[in-house]
Amino acid sequence: MSTITAFPPASRVRVTRFERLLLTAAAGLDAFVAARLEKRAQVASRAAAASQERYADARRAAQARGAAGLLPR
Repeated sequence: MSTITAFPPASRVRVTRFERLLLTAAAGLDAFVAARLEKRAQVASRAAAASQERYADARRAAQARGAAGLLPR
């Protein structure tokens, strides 16, 4: 994360083109990393939801078999 500290208005801070370029690149990199982290979190939550759904399906099927008297050996 990149920031520029604020100076009192009386002091004038000169920022060169190169420094501005570096700050722009750092901001772009920050946005890229944030987007990747959010995308990765969404993939993980979808995988967890799919796993929970498979577990619930298997449990319902086992309960139905048990109710019909077809217990596994």
